[in-house]
Order: sequence, then C-alpha cells, then structure tokens
Amino acid sequence: MGPRRIRAASLTRLLGAWRGEEAGPAYRQLADGLRLLILDGRLPLDVVLPGERELAAALEVSRTTVTGAFARLREQGFLQSRQGAGARTRLPAGPGQRASTPLMPPSEPGVIDLIAAAMPAGEFVHQAYAKAIEALPAHLPHHGYEPVGLPVLREAVAARYTRRGLPTTPGQILVTHGAQHAWALMLRLLAGPGDRVVIDHPTYPNAIDAILRASGRPVPVSLPSDGWDVDGVVAAFQQSGPRLAHLVPDFHNPTGRWMDFAAREAIAAAGARTRTIVVFDETMLDLALDGPRAAYGFEEPPGSVVRLGSTGKSFWGGLRIGWIRAEPETIAALATMRASIDLGTPVLEQLAAAALLADDEAALAARRELLRERRERLLRLAAERLPDWRLQAPPGGLSVWAELPAPVSTALAATCERFGVRIAAGPRFGVDGAFERFVRLPFTLPPDQMEAAIERLAMAYARLRPSAHAATAPARAVV
Repeated sequence: MGPRRIRAASLTRLLGAWRGEEAGPAYRQLADGLRLLILDGRLPLDVVLPGERELAAALEVSRTTVTGAFARLREQGFLQSRQGAGARTRLPAGPGQRASTPLMPPSEPGVIDLIAAAMPAGEFVHQAYAKAIEALPAHLPHHGYEPVGLPVLREAVAARYTRRGLPTTPGQILVTHGAQHAWALMLRLLAGPGDRVVIDHPTYPNAIDAILRASGRPVPVSLPSDGWDVDGVVAAFQQSGPRLAHLVPDFHNPTGRWMDFAAREAIAAAGARTRTIVVFDETMLDLALDGPRAAYGFEEPPGSVVRLGSTGKSFWGGLRIGWIRAEPETIAALATMRASIDLGTPVLEQLAAAALLADDEAALAARRELLRERRERLLRLAAERLPDWRLQAPPGGLSVWAELPAPVSTALAATCERFGVRIAAGPRFGVDGAFERFVRLPFTLPPDQMEAAIERLAMAYARLRPSAHAATAPARAVV
C-alpha cells in the first residue's frame, strides 16, 4: 500500500489565510504556513504533498512560489523528496514521542488538577443508586453474569436512542465498563496487529493509546480551523485501507467542536464504500451548552456505523457504565469474544444507570447550566491572566482547546508542577509529538479552585516567557 497523500483542496483549507500584505516574499510565507502545520500536527508526518503545479493552481499562485516554498522546507528538514515519489512531510529531528502521563494521575494534597475533564456526581446519582438498591434483591437469586448487559438497561439505552431519532432495539446494545472499554472491545474484535485506524487529530488520548496497545497504526486526519476535513477523512479511507475509524463528532475532545450531519453522512457513506467501520464516540453527546443540538439526522448505511456511549461525562465517571450500539450480529460477536476478557458489568451499577437514563432530563439540565457558568468563568479568568492565549468558547463538552503563542506546551506542563497545578500538554492529544502550541483546559472545577488554578498557571507561564512584564499585560484573550 502506497503512502498517504493529502489533496490540494484539503491542504488549502488547512493553510487558511496564509498570505499577508507585508510579511515577506510569497514563497517564504507559504513555507512558514506549511512548517507551522507540520509542527502543530495539523499536517501529519509522512504524508505526500500535492504536486507543485496542482498546489499552485489551488492556491492561485505561480508554480515558482510553490517550488521556492518546497525548497525552503527541504533545506530546513521539513520535507523529503524522492524522484517520482513527491515531497513527504517530516521533522528535522524525526518524529517526537507521545507523552505518557496518564490523564487521571493520583491526586496529591495541595495540587489542583487541570488534567481530568470530569465532573463530580450530582444528587441525581445518589437517588439512582437508592433506586438500584431497592431493585437489587430481585437479581440476587440469579448468577449475576451478564455479558451483554441487564435487559432493563439495554432497554433503557435503546429507548433513549429511539426517543432521539435513531430507532434502536435492545438487541443492538452491549453494556460495557465505560466508553473506553467499549472502544477496546471494538479494536479486539475488528483490528489486528498492523491494521490502520483513522482518527481525528487531535483526539482523545486514551483512544490513541488503545490503538497502539492493540498493535494498530493510527492514521491521523487533521482538524481544520473549523469543522472536519471530510475530504481528508475520505482520502484516508481510500488510501490507507483502515479497518476502523474513531471519530468524536459531538463536542469533540479536546476542541469542543460539533460535526454537522452532512459531514457525518458523507463519512458514513465513505466508510460503507471502503468497508471501514466508522465508530462515533458519543460520550459528550449530552453536553450541548449553547442550545439544543439534534442528536441524529441522517440515513446511515446498515452496518457501517457503530456508536459508543457512556454515563461518565453526563452523570459521573465513578458509575463506570458504557455501551456499544451496533447491528445484532456485531453485538453477538462482541459478547462471544468478551468472555475471554470479563463476564459482564456489575449489576448494581447497571441498575443505577437504568434509573438515570429512564428520566435524565432534569439531571442533564442541571449539569449543563453548571457547565455554562464554569465555562464563562474560565474564559474570563484566562482573558485577565493569560491575555496572549487564544481561547474559543466551545458549543459543548467539558474543556477549551487553548492555543499558546509559542510551542512550549510540554515545558509549561513540567513547570506547572512546581506551582501546584497539573495540566494536559497538547502532545498528549496527538501522535508524533504534535500540538506543542496547545493545552486542554477543563472548565469543570468549582469557582475557588478554578481561580487558584488559573493564577498558578499564569505564574508558571510567566516563568517561561522571555519577558516578565508580559504576564501582566492588559490586553484581552481572543474569545
């Protein structure tokens, strides 16, 4: 199988407004734009760029401009050209290493955690457990092993999909220990060593780790400045021959963006054509913060889309309940394969989840309102204490994807430890050491902790800056 190629249209979208009026020759501006895409991970490594003539036509510049830009990048070590094979992206020092710091490190006294994007349990979780304890005696005479899940929970999950516009039967649901367990089961069933798996870039770190531990090969498709690069996803399906794709369409982790139905439909159709199973990770689905968002609204080819869900982000991570929605044949195969790993999910937790899902609107409304307040507080604090960072309010989810003025994300994370705060550096969310100019900032902390966390983060960032006065600059962040 040949190397991946990026189409001229996709590369043009990634470059955006790359040309300025007074920023030097056009070839140098183009080279700088391409180099920044490579350093940020938005343009993956080992990808063949379009030909000079094709890219010049797409950018509406002369071929000489593209030739000069490519030559400059080759001199700097960001492109490697071979006769007849095109120009391939690389890094001067080779691919970087993904950070291995866990997203959920052990808590330490006095240290504020800005790594975990998760909320504590609300009163509705306590009420659900009380109902579960009342229902538990009826299940005690049974052996308690449920490889596909309790009928009452499978029915509740299926009814929830149906209410939201996606007709579903209990036979299409398998209950898991959360969405991460569900993704690991899908990899174990459908992907083997060396198989390619298409992913958003950036994306949820544990999804990448699961692919690597299954000896798979992540195929990153970079997110443009807005939305998804559907052409890039389709091209990755066609060129890489992947077994699976893992995409986070609803309030994407870490960027918070939302995929429109036209993009979902096009990706699902491309998956059906190329026999790629598209796995939509819907763990953030319930967390729309700027008005309601329809959950489902397109015709998907039968068997081409698998959906992962969870109670972790919507209600409480300690509940440890997730599920897979797929065709009954896939569910049966998963249940058979699962027996070699575990024999089911705890009964009490399933009963509590069933109680929550049966009547969830009040709990979700309260959570959304709290998250809106905390999102606005984070944006305000960042504008005051980190004025040269770029933060855009996400339409949903639990975090903001913050862009730094310089590629210091990993150094900042290390420095923050000395100031009593932990952050998730950008490279944790990508492959090959990408996203050094980004950090994920959750807005899940209570007000007093959030203010202390941003204050400590600002002090740590000031330690890295070349000029100390910039830490107190009065300008506002871009929100």
